[in-house]
Amino acid sequence: MFYRRKIILALLQIFEGQIDKISLQKLLFLFTQRQAIAEYDFIPYKYGCYSYTANADLIAMVKRGMLSETSSHFINCETVDYFKTLKEEDRKLILEVKTNFGKMSVNALMKYTYLNYPYWAINSIRAKDVLTIEQLEKVNSSCPVNEGNVLFTIGYQGISLEEYLNRLLKNGVKVLVDVRNNPLSMKYGFSRSQLQRYCGSIGIEYVHFPEVGIQSEQRQELNTQADYDKLFAVYRQYNLTKTISSQKKILNLLKENQRVALTCFEANICQCHRKPLAEAIESLSDFKCEVKHI
Repeated sequence: MFYRRKIILALLQIFEGQIDKISLQKLLFLFTQRQAIAEYDFIPYKYGCYSYTANADLIAMVKRGMLSETSSHFINCETVDYFKTLKEEDRKLILEVKTNFGKMSVNALMKYTYLNYPYWAINSIRAKDVLTIEQLEKVNSSCPVNEGNVLFTIGYQGISLEEYLNRLLKNGVKVLVDVRNNPLSMKYGFSRSQLQRYCGSIGIEYVHFPEVGIQSEQRQELNTQADYDKLFAVYRQYNLTKTISSQKKILNLLKENQRVALTCFEANICQCHRKPLAEAIESLSDFKCEVKHI
């Protein structure tokens, strides 16, 4: 079992076996904010801090009979003492969370997290109900401010779905352009339908241009940077010269939306075709924007 799931089970155990869904996200967030390396990342969502990955883990544990679910709560069905299986420092943190926040109502937890972690409240539909006008201004001032037309590129290798979405939000990305030939991924959240849904949930449009991608059979035997350089030389010659119309469509999206991101898998920009693709778009005659790799 993933260690992070043991944390959820231990948290439920220490909170008498059940926690309402909104409070569970808040308590888990407060726990992870105290960890040296957080087990879960969070995005600013309609009720504040929210982890899609944690929710997916909860659903998976419900399906396995480890938890049960009502419309409002998750309930621990396990008899195993998962609290004892945690690292000592994590046991201390869970007890600290229980001591400090265990008696708070849902609204009190919302208010506490909104005031102390205002960025994660920027998309909340409840902020105006639990905060004063002055407190709400603190949240509003945490909204990222971005100016200028920028073509971004971003890879999802090595980061969580939530960290990925936060990078898009913090850079003011309006449209995510998936440039994978085959938009399937073993990594949670990054197959086409999932990524489109999660982007939409935070107000980012998702579009897919498979024709500017590289087919998987061409990506074999890539062991050195020289191998990648050879692949991209072929890509420039045989793909980019034939997909100028698609490149212009991406440029038009950039003109209309100001901040657009090209996305693929690789973290290293020098080992991803989104770099030569961005360079091709940048070379179009009416390109007047900045290119930035995030």
